[in-house]
Amino acid sequence: MTEQPVVLTDTRAGVRTLTLNRESRLNAANDALLLSLTEALRAADADPAVRVVVVTGAGRGFCAGQDLGDVAGRGLSFTEHLRRTYNPLVRTLRGLGKPVVTAVNGVAAGAGASLALAGDIRLWARSAQFTQVFSNIALVPDSGSTWLLPRLVGYHRAFALMALAERVGADEALRLGLCEAVYPDETFREDVQAYAERLAARPAHALRLTKQALNAAMTGSLDEALDREAELQQLAGDHWEHLEGVTAFREKRAPDFLKEG
Repeated sequence: MTEQPVVLTDTRAGVRTLTLNRESRLNAANDALLLSLTEALRAADADPAVRVVVVTGAGRGFCAGQDLGDVAGRGLSFTEHLRRTYNPLVRTLRGLGKPVVTAVNGVAAGAGASLALAGDIRLWARSAQFTQVFSNIALVPDSGSTWLLPRLVGYHRAFALMALAERVGADEALRLGLCEAVYPDETFREDVQAYAERLAARPAHALRLTKQALNAAMTGSLDEALDREAELQQLAGDHWEHLEGVTAFREKRAPDFLKEG
């Protein structure tokens, strides 16, 4: 019997869905999954037919974090492992030129919680749970959590979540700003697809520039942000999407950003 790939790929209506496919392990990450996901993200970024990328998990789990059995006895340093696998993955996610939706369908723990945070949009199923489990095994949060989480919930709440490894359910996640929407388990995948298709109908070039501006502004000054906005606005204004948007406004119709005019 042919072994299933560790990352499944499906494309519909401009939405590329990448599904972590180690269901029996709650999609715990091994090297093959991490490297395959990074490669799949880069392929989606290079494909002009893809306008939005969704990352989700098969079965009951989104990603239960590192598969500890995969690294046991290999003699790798923690630093080497992170720099070869997780760090390139998170950089690829954040730097992707297209919107990334992390669709958290179940448990997101450890590095899986970091992965859940790394999307531009985070959508949760009602049964999803988030936990920073690193302190349970006396490790430091990694894969971007120390950068992402305090920017969402503040330093003190982030420290508490990391120190105590508290579980966060969907309602609390929505209140804290860890996700943008919560959907019923029964309709989650359909709801995610519908949301992603709404994003796919938006102006792709303008959203790419918007993502660049936001990523840079997260660590820059106001003056730097103002200068960058002025530069990127020119790139947006020179693009055909802007003409379509203005024309549609004048003609009192919905703009069509899916087909170059």
